[in-house]
Amino acid sequence: MTSTLYRNGVVHSSADPFAEALLVDDGVVAWVGSEDTAAGLAARADRVIDLDGALVAPAFVDAHAHVLETGLALESVDLSPEGGVRSLADALRALHDGAARLAAQDPAGTEVLLGFGWDEQGWPEGRAPAADELDAACGGRPVYAARVDGHSAVVSSALAASAGLERLPGWEPSGLVTREAHHAARAVAHDLPAPRRTRAYRRALQEAARRGIVSLHEMSAPHVDTRDGLRELVALTADPAGGLPHVAAYRGELCETVDDARGLLADLPFLTGIAGDLVVDGSLGSRTAALRQPYSDLVPGPGQDHPTGRLYLTGEQIAAHLAACSAAGTQGGFHVIGDRAMDELVRGLELAAAEHGPGPLRAAHHRVEHALFVDATALAALLLYGVALSVQPAFDSTWGGSRGMYAARLGVARAAGLSPFADLASAGVPLAFGSDTPVTPLDPWQAVRAAITHEDPDQRISARAAFRAHTRGGWRLAGLDHTGAGELRVGAPAHLAVWRAEHLAVQSAPGRLSQWNPEARAGQPLLPDLSAGEPDPVCLQTVRAGVVLHDTFG
Repeated sequence: MTSTLYRNGVVHSSADPFAEALLVDDGVVAWVGSEDTAAGLAARADRVIDLDGALVAPAFVDAHAHVLETGLALESVDLSPEGGVRSLADALRALHDGAARLAAQDPAGTEVLLGFGWDEQGWPEGRAPAADELDAACGGRPVYAARVDGHSAVVSSALAASAGLERLPGWEPSGLVTREAHHAARAVAHDLPAPRRTRAYRRALQEAARRGIVSLHEMSAPHVDTRDGLRELVALTADPAGGLPHVAAYRGELCETVDDARGLLADLPFLTGIAGDLVVDGSLGSRTAALRQPYSDLVPGPGQDHPTGRLYLTGEQIAAHLAACSAAGTQGGFHVIGDRAMDELVRGLELAAAEHGPGPLRAAHHRVEHALFVDATALAALLLYGVALSVQPAFDSTWGGSRGMYAARLGVARAAGLSPFADLASAGVPLAFGSDTPVTPLDPWQAVRAAITHEDPDQRISARAAFRAHTRGGWRLAGLDHTGAGELRVGAPAHLAVWRAEHLAVQSAPGRLSQWNPEARAGQPLLPDLSAGEPDPVCLQTVRAGVVLHDTFG
């Protein structure tokens, strides 16, 4: 048995909001209490960490992640503004430099150059790169450059020819690919040697640990990764002693019957659910999310023959899948972005309930990813059938608001109703937060900050509610909250992170944090002050079941 004592700091614990120290014994929280008592426990601990005022809190859960794609994105040419790319010219220059670096390792020019994160919305040229521009910049090398939302990409002529993309739906002569053509292009890009795939998994998981994330919900699907890849990922992370975060594995494969669901569960017995990237529609950024009304910024031309986006599944297919998962005793769920896609999901729920009754639906605890549009009808259906939501608040802080990409795609009035965090939380819909990494970065505090600073003050939630959605909420959606995970109390698994923050605070009202003082605290656990101008918290240590995944204490 090993033990670690954390002392002389602040512990975020509902069991003892004023705790200053915490003892971990053999992977479990053994004691939470005051610094005075900690002094007497120090001699029995194998390791004593002087927090020097740092915060010990439940570690984060990222409830929607793509581990392989995240690892590859971390090794790809960075085409995002954070990577210094703010124009089409910048993007082509970055790809040219990336091709030159790759040429040193692959002089034959056959290895695919990967790029990730471009967003034409913020570029002065206002358009994506074209295949002939990629060819010129990269010397004819195969290139796959994914848009930031992951639902479209641009490819070079060499990659298009090798994959036969010109014959597939979603191909445009400019080199832009969506739908089937994008899936085929991504399959070529992901056809990697086994050691590189493993390296990508590890790099993404290590980056998550560095960000204070102790568990991820992997949203695997045939167009994202293979079943064998998912097996490898689960094997890598099964034992905390391996030094990597926990993975709750989901697989997005459509089931028509209960036999389909049982067959998938027999092949992948570790699955938490048959859900995740089972797409009802696409994305707003790529104009493939299914809408009731046409996109506001649509310019007629090639590839724009679906002005209201794409609906990939019908209510009947949704109903059959949910019924199959319910009968097999597992969680089902879907990716839903647009309002028309949400309408179709609601229709699927109602069809399944009409045929099989609402009880099996509620018992299965189905989930929906993203859910940007939730009106009163959808909210009622989610509550009636016990559906939980995995949402990505960073979508709103990155693309929302009256001047963001959503407003450009939808118009300001329609965009104003997206991401109704407060409506969902106050109605009692189970919420978990994630990043959809690599679509938005592994940055859980960004998600918490986004949820408390929604442009509509009425849709802001408290910092405490947002933090719980990004910690305990993730364990709850995966059916693991009964273990005590997501809380720091005696007997709970020691899944924790240590943070250095300029100020710790309690929130006086949703969207407003005030620096802590003894009179204002009122028994609430503290969090980093996320007010405008405050520096981001820095993760000093991440621990899974007592095993240190990331450590700066030495």
